[in-house]
Amino acid sequence: MPTTRPRFQVTETPEIRRALDVAARAWPEASRSELVLRLFLRGAEAIDADAEQPRSRRRQAVDASAGSLDVAYEPDYLEKLRSEWPE
Repeated sequence: MPTTRPRFQVTETPEIRRALDVAARAWPEASRSELVLRLFLRGAEAIDADAEQPRSRRRQAVDASAGSLDVAYEPDYLEKLRSEWPE
């Protein structure tokens, strides 16, 4: 089909064949070219999710630990500590 968009070829190596076979089991109604598109889209979604996941885990860890040391320090702890410092 004519297009002005860039095109590229994908050689059906054993790894590509395996990926297409897996995709064909998930989407049996799809043509080979549609399987390639769906694999591209799913791959991009997975990469996006992986990139966001560590940030999300860090946020969860901060949220989970927030306030956990409240019992270790009295409300005026810093003021008392600073009062002991020489001027």
